[in-house]
Amino acid sequence: MPAQFRVIATIRPRYACPKSHAGVVQASAPAHLIEGGLPTEGLLAHVLVGKFADYLPLYRQSQVFARHGVELDRSTLADWVGQAAWHLAPIVDRMAQLLKRSGKLFMDETTVPVLAPGRGRTKTGYLWAMARDDRPWNGPDPPGVVFAYAPGRSGHHGERMLAGFEGVLQVDGYGGYRRLTRPERQGGPPLTLALCVAHLRRKILDAKPKAGSPIADDLLARLAELYRIEAEIRGHDADARRAVRGRRSAPLVDALGETMRTQRARLARSSPMAQALDYGLDHWDGFRVFLDDGRVELDSNRVENLIRPQALTRKNSLFAGHDEGAANWARIASLIATCKMNGVEPFAYLKTTLERLAAGHPHSRLDELLPWRVEAAAGDVAG
Repeated sequence: MPAQFRVIATIRPRYACPKSHAGVVQASAPAHLIEGGLPTEGLLAHVLVGKFADYLPLYRQSQVFARHGVELDRSTLADWVGQAAWHLAPIVDRMAQLLKRSGKLFMDETTVPVLAPGRGRTKTGYLWAMARDDRPWNGPDPPGVVFAYAPGRSGHHGERMLAGFEGVLQVDGYGGYRRLTRPERQGGPPLTLALCVAHLRRKILDAKPKAGSPIADDLLARLAELYRIEAEIRGHDADARRAVRGRRSAPLVDALGETMRTQRARLARSSPMAQALDYGLDHWDGFRVFLDDGRVELDSNRVENLIRPQALTRKNSLFAGHDEGAANWARIASLIATCKMNGVEPFAYLKTTLERLAAGHPHSRLDELLPWRVEAAAGDVAG
């Protein structure tokens, strides 16, 4: 059967004692997240999942509602999204606190167009992603990601987002992250940056001429051997991974570095391959971090894969209406992406969570509403 939209009417009759022994009484109205509003928590969850999980912008959702005989303007839906995001914000903030207690995180960023009021055009903002995924080394903490909106790409936005985090941060080669390694870093001691080997591989591929290149083929073959070793040890604990890397990967990395230095000395500075090798040699210390820490991955593809769905939302929605709309986007995307990482159905999670918030769930028990604790939350609701 196709999906159906229904109007739920709640009848609350008033009763009075015929002998005037008591006053008029009436049952309380059901609790709803938007007091006095039309949507149930299930409908709010439906709209959120449609936009941020199924990439269906609000104007298209409005058209779908109209086909079912329900007239809902896009501005009404946008208001609902904003109110739901406001109620969900403390959960996202708590997720960020817990992620930063880890010893190793990923970080990346992507653009998001934001409408600039009064200018008649959009400006470029950024969604910054802070992610934890310890599954490759059987870490004890559940995976999760928190997105945060910032008006720019300056490294201080990432520095502010990571305040309180100590450990290893896996990133690409963007220079803005270097401020996190300085002694004067704001928000904690200097971080260790583990850089993404996949970015080096992409630069070598981009520099490879159509006619082919023995240099590129040799370097790519060496990198492929490193990835084969990583595939073998995926799922082993951190100490076992570090031991294998020290025995098998370290000699390969040393040989790769020597080859890169030798080939770079033979190439002209303007050569695309020389520029790719310069990138690798300039970031060589960051590429080697994975050899000494079994928690570190060979690349940052895991956080890039988390960002990729945001590009679909960006493509279909064209832009965020304002800065707060972009911040709401980041909050809802954080919850939906974390649900997917933990194998949780986003609609079921959001519906359950919004219902609990509407019922006055205490802030002191906020951890019960985290996406990776959805089974406990659902059980409490059922009880």
